Amino acid sequence: MVTVAPPHPWVYALRLPRDPRAVRVARMTVRAALDGHGRQDAVDVVELLTSELVTNAYLHTEGPASLRLTGLSGGRLRVGVWDSDPYVPAPFGGAGDDSVPLAPLDSESGRGLRLVQEYADSWGGWALGDGALGRGAGKLLWFEVGGRATLPLLLK
Repeated sequence: MVTVAPPHPWVYALRLPRDPRAVRVARMTVRAALDGHGRQDAVDVVELLTSELVTNAYLHTEGPASLRLTGLSGGRLRVGVWDSDPYVPAPFGGAGDDSVPLAPLDSESGRGLRLVQEYADSWGGWALGDGALGRGAGKLLWFEVGGRATLPLLLK
């Protein structure tokens, strides 16, 4: 007997208000969803990178954000974070220099996008054009990790 798995076996979507607690809610949601689907192998990486993108949405926009976690075929996972700012930062934009510079050692911020670049298998982003009444519709940043995404022992 052959079982055919659908290309998107499961999807979770979460609307996040502009609230500093939204980052924690996003992390808890990712952890619960991955635990529930038996994907403990990817929890640390996906939780960290999701936290970084949701934190950036909170810090750099004035509106809500949305999170979408998708289990893909072949053990891959995709996370997308939408926010209301249409600016797509490197390395997500694909234009010009796609590398994110290292943050100074004494800096308390500036490492999130570099972490995505280092630990995700692929990533991208799109500005979503004009919204209603001439307002921008924001952007969507996403990343994917494979079936065996893990953080180095030094970061655990």
